[in-house]
Amino acid sequence: MKNISNHNIYEGTIYHKRFLPKKHDFKYNFYLLDIDVFDLESLKNRIFSLNKLNFMSLQSSDHFGTSIDFLKNIKELLKKFDLKATSKMRFITLPRVLNFVFNPISVLVLFDEENSPTHILAEVHNYNNGRVVYPVKLEKKNNSYFGVVKKDMYVSPFFKCEGIYAFELKYDENKLFIKIDLYEDEQHKLTAVFNSKSKPYNFKNILKIFLRYMFATFLVVTRTFYHAFRLYIKGLKIYSPRENDKIRRY
Repeated sequence: MKNISNHNIYEGTIYHKRFLPKKHDFKYNFYLLDIDVFDLESLKNRIFSLNKLNFMSLQSSDHFGTSIDFLKNIKELLKKFDLKATSKMRFITLPRVLNFVFNPISVLVLFDEENSPTHILAEVHNYNNGRVVYPVKLEKKNNSYFGVVKKDMYVSPFFKCEGIYAFELKYDENKLFIKIDLYEDEQHKLTAVFNSKSKPYNFKNILKIFLRYMFATFLVVTRTFYHAFRLYIKGLKIYSPRENDKIRRY
């Protein structure tokens, strides 16, 4: 089977650790798709569709704008943040699986002419139908790219709506590493890490991913509620969402 090299599948582990006010951590296997936004048609095969029902699919309405034209939505979003589309842009996300999706975070990565990441647009969803997009300017330090942005949406009932997100990105054709640290009142509250290795996107590999992670998106939701219950038992303070945390911003 011929490989489709424009896209990648990154498979690895997700690790979460809360530091304050109570320590709590967990780890599980997971995957993300790394998509060339200029070549969406080559995603399609017998089990993967664009904007159509299938075993797996990418739905434009799940991300950014409202148009069925995914690239148009991206360009309009970039304009809102006074950014320009670049010749290389990658979208890192989860697809719909059996028409079910929940993306806690998807990331659009912009690259310069030297193939270095310059910005990420982090699209964050919560369980209250809220969505926000954070534009993050990246700076290179050693072999990683770093950026910070102010938090402005309710995500977890055990964290405030305000804070600072610090991003670290390592990206190449062999591996993907994304780390997000949350700070509240200058205290390190949470770290979340996705560490993975790549495999080419082709029918054989995406079929294996489908069979291996068929219920993974559902498990993301159930795990979240399970760990939220454990944190509740530990006595953590509960915060409530604001009205604008219940809408799709951008």
